[in-house]
Amino acid sequence: MRVLFNEELKAVADDLDHLARNVRDAIHCAGVALTKQDLDAAQHVIDMDVETDQIATSVVDQCVKLLARQSPVATDLRVIVATLRLSVTFERMGDLARHIAEAARRTYPQSPIPASAQDLFVQMQDFLDVTADRLVTMLADRDTEVAEQIIRDDDKLDQIHKKTFELAVDDKWNVTHQQLVDVVLIGRFMERLGDHAVSASRRVVYIVSGFDPTKEPTPDEGTDID
Repeated sequence: MRVLFNEELKAVADDLDHLARNVRDAIHCAGVALTKQDLDAAQHVIDMDVETDQIATSVVDQCVKLLARQSPVATDLRVIVATLRLSVTFERMGDLARHIAEAARRTYPQSPIPASAQDLFVQMQDFLDVTADRLVTMLADRDTEVAEQIIRDDDKLDQIHKKTFELAVDDKWNVTHQQLVDVVLIGRFMERLGDHAVSASRRVVYIVSGFDPTKEPTPDEGTDID
């Protein structure tokens, strides 16, 4: 029975790694769509989200079956519960990347971001590209050092996001109403991607060390947007 349980747990871990790679690719392509007005990249993110949702659902279903059939305790229970919550987090990250891609597709061949805000969004995307790569490495290696780096660095993204918000509320900023809405929404989507990366990192720390991440605020709490 233990051998079968380990094989099933390994299958779930493989699917979770696949999910993380999908999210990484979605974040990269959404950034290309947004900053380079690449319609093919935008459509790729939108199409890929179907597979991402399917994998996330499969991981949840597998975790529920393991909980029901095996009644795991201690470390095994911690791993399964954390894996279940990671799949939900990654699914939400895929949705956020899709929202960014949809905004880029809607305004093509123009960018949804006005020229005066482009540099800030490029900075945020550069940060998210690095974070997305780190997520895959962190999960594949269960690397708590990478996880802790993601958590520490999130303040940098928050600082850039704050600048976009300050720009948006400036009465002297000469943009259309739609551009203003896009700046606020896309900036929020990107900031939330960083928040979810932090949440995922805390889950990995929980898997490895047993530290309970629910003692600190995570994006799973409340009714905030995705």
